[in-house]
Amino acid sequence: MHTTGSIAAALGAELIGPSNIEVKRLDTLQRAGPGDITFIRDGSNAQLWERASASAALVSKSLVVHGHDAGSRALLVVDDADLALISALEMFAPAPPTRPPGVHPTAVVDADASVDPSAHVGPLCVIERGASIGPGSVLVSGVYLGAGASIGAKTTLNPGVSVLDRCVVGNGCILHAGVVVGADGFGFRPDPKTGMPIKVPHIGNVVIGSAVEIGANSAVDRAKFGSTIVGDGCKIDNLVQVGHNCQLGRCVILCGHVAVGGSVTIGDGAMLGGGASVRDNVNIGAMAQIAGRAGVTKDIPSGGTAFGLPALPGVEAMRIHAASRRLTGFFARVRALEQQVFGDSARADNDQ
Repeated sequence: MHTTGSIAAALGAELIGPSNIEVKRLDTLQRAGPGDITFIRDGSNAQLWERASASAALVSKSLVVHGHDAGSRALLVVDDADLALISALEMFAPAPPTRPPGVHPTAVVDADASVDPSAHVGPLCVIERGASIGPGSVLVSGVYLGAGASIGAKTTLNPGVSVLDRCVVGNGCILHAGVVVGADGFGFRPDPKTGMPIKVPHIGNVVIGSAVEIGANSAVDRAKFGSTIVGDGCKIDNLVQVGHNCQLGRCVILCGHVAVGGSVTIGDGAMLGGGASVRDNVNIGAMAQIAGRAGVTKDIPSGGTAFGLPALPGVEAMRIHAASRRLTGFFARVRALEQQVFGDSARADNDQ
């Protein structure tokens, strides 16, 4: 059982209040009750602490917390409550299921495949000729590795993941359920005789770096030639599409429903908000930020921002938005003035 004292010691937090309060679970400020710990990240939540039911809270030291009773409840003061929350979540996380080394009897492993003795290959997995699985990696169940596919060390492939022929996944990666790595890119050309679409062969592969996490039912397409590349430390949300021959740098963040067209380059540390889409052959610079639902049709420089559809540089988009609001107010005032001067006749004219 954790106590406020043991949690404070583990996090290096300043404790304001009792050290012997037993803490059973972690929850939001609105839902936490007696025996729970919560977190306070901003001033609005700091004002709610007095009425909250939680027994303890992580709080950023830059905040002023209202109505704290240090005799009955505890504050654990840290530099950044959001960062401290990560460590706290790890403390309260349930133990992961044990996955002993070895190959489940229902798995099908080709004689020419290589499976490290310390790896776990779960039920109904299929490992094709020439595929390899590194030390300590886990294939939970129903995972498919195509011919010549390679999985690094300590990587987890959750149920239903497919890593197709000759594709590479690095060390310490997590691929969530339903991820597909290496499906053909979307490429067709019309037949000049029939007008029917002709499929363009995609003979390249996908290379995923280390410490990459890809959310459920996302897809990273095979290159037409060469490799589609996802750099070290990239984090990709659920239901994301990465097209053929894309080049993602290190630590790129793609939020849910992002769609990246073919041959797009995204620099280190760039972030794309949920539902953003990027046209083929666009370059997005390092540390750029693309707003949710933006439609990117032109290059975005390093450190730039883009909003809207089509996406515009952040400052320009905000100016246009502000101008449109001013115009709306201007026309409203004109209509009011017309009504004052012309009365019902102005309304009749506007209705026509």
